Amino acid sequence: MAAAQGRLSDGAGGMDEAKDTGNDRREAESAPLPFRAAVDALRAARLRPQIEVEPTPPPKRLAPHAYALEAAVVDGDQDLADGRLVLLHDPAGHDAWRGTFRLVTLVRAELEPEMAADPLLPEVCWSWLTGALQSRGLTYGEPSGTVTRASSHYFGGLSARPAASQIEIRASWTPREGLGGVPDTAAHLASWCDLLAQIAGLPPAGPGDASVVTLPQRRGPQSR
Repeated sequence: MAAAQGRLSDGAGGMDEAKDTGNDRREAESAPLPFRAAVDALRAARLRPQIEVEPTPPPKRLAPHAYALEAAVVDGDQDLADGRLVLLHDPAGHDAWRGTFRLVTLVRAELEPEMAADPLLPEVCWSWLTGALQSRGLTYGEPSGTVTRASSHYFGGLSARPAASQIEIRASWTPREGLGGVPDTAAHLASWCDLLAQIAGLPPAGPGDASVVTLPQRRGPQSR
C-alpha cells in the first residue's frame, strides 16, 4: 500500500527526526533501570504472526531516553497497515505527561474513498485506540492525538490511477507505572498491535470488545 512503501518517512510529532549515530546501544546500557526494564519487556513481547515488528532509531530530542519500534501488518508480500511506536522516559518526570514514561504512536492505512468520507470515521478511529487499551485492562493517562484522513486524485498523465484515501492516527498517552516504576510495556505493545490489526482489517486474535466498531471495507493491499 502507498502508506507502507515509504515506511514512516513523514513526521509524527518529531518521531522521524532520529538518525542512527551508532551510540544507541551504549546509551541504552547507561539508561536508568526502569527504562531498561521497560525496553526489555518490549523486546520480549510475543505478538501475532501477521505483524512484523523491528526496532528503529528513536527520536533524540523528545526525552532523555527513547526507544522506538516500527511495524507492518503483512499478508504475504503485501502491507495492509503500518505504524511506529516510541517509548519515551524522563526520570525527572514531565508535567504534560503526569508521569515519567510516555508512549507516542503513528498508525496509518489506505481506505476506500467512500469509507474515508464517513463523517464519523475520526471518532471511530480514536475509539479503536482507546478500545484496544481498555480491552487489555490497561490504565493510562493524558491521552491526546489526531485522526487525519487524506485523499489523492490523479490528473493528466496519472489520470488512470484510482483515487486513493488514507487514514492516519497520531496519538500519545502515559502508561501507568507498576512495580519499580516500570509500566507494562509488553501489554501496551500488544494493544497497539491490536490497533494495527484492526485498522488493517484483520479479525480479532481473541475475544474482543464488542463496542469497538470495525471497518467494513478497505482498499485491497498493494505489494511493498
